Amino acid sequence: MPIRPEHRHFYPIDWPQLSAVIRFGRAGGRCEACRRPHGQVIVCLDKGTWYDAEAGHWRSGRGRRLRREPRLGALARARLTVPVLAACHRAHDTSLNGDRDLAAWCQRCHLIHDRPEHLRRRRLTYLRRRAMGDLFLGPYPVI
Repeated sequence: MPIRPEHRHFYPIDWPQLSAVIRFGRAGGRCEACRRPHGQVIVCLDKGTWYDAEAGHWRSGRGRRLRREPRLGALARARLTVPVLAACHRAHDTSLNGDRDLAAWCQRCHLIHDRPEHLRRRRLTYLRRRAMGDLFLGPYPVI
């Protein structure tokens, strides 16, 4: 994922090299959570199920091999995606850049991991907007 210019100073100078080592050196070009390959077209079904062409079988959203093939009706809703790996901070702290602090995740796994943090920030944004509205516009009308 690209780093916003206003957040660039939080990352180390060698972040592109560090990210490449984590994504392609340690993880081997696959998501460390679900095992999706970087930059390859894959077939995805509902709830994250996907077909691993290298292994020749279906995997769950967590990367585990499925015991049964998906039903024909589920295959009709299949879509093609191209996962892109990103080096991610497990603890949401950009100052921690050790090997244990970083993970190579695809967009889906990254968003799943960051969901509680996104909800926390969303709540703070709503509260901040409401407080600013109360400060400058008075109380909000009751609807």
